[in-house]
Amino acid sequence: MCTIDVIIESRIGCIASAMGIIGNKWTALILRDLFSGSKRFCELERSVGGINPRTLSQRLDDLEANDIISKECFSQTPPRVEYTLTEKGEDLLPILYAMAEWGTKHFEHPEPPVTS
Repeated sequence: MCTIDVIIESRIGCIASAMGIIGNKWTALILRDLFSGSKRFCELERSVGGINPRTLSQRLDDLEANDIISKECFSQTPPRVEYTLTEKGEDLLPILYAMAEWGTKHFEHPEPPVTS
């Protein structure tokens, strides 16, 4: 077994854990939009585009439960809630950047992926 195989084999659990958090549909796009700063629910809904509000709420809850984002509630009328990346969430920037580079290299005109 070559060195890279040994490294990958030893990290399979870590990869699976990371994908369990960020591998859901829409999650990478939510993170992408939060890298530019705090956002409200309606801002994320608009910027992600096409996401069902219930799905967005689920993804935000999952990210918060895994300490990837924080949720700040402001006591005002109407109520205001903002979502912000935590330090753990900010650590994902190089991963998303690498995904963007890969997409740029392999897809001249990005289209939705083919799934079966």
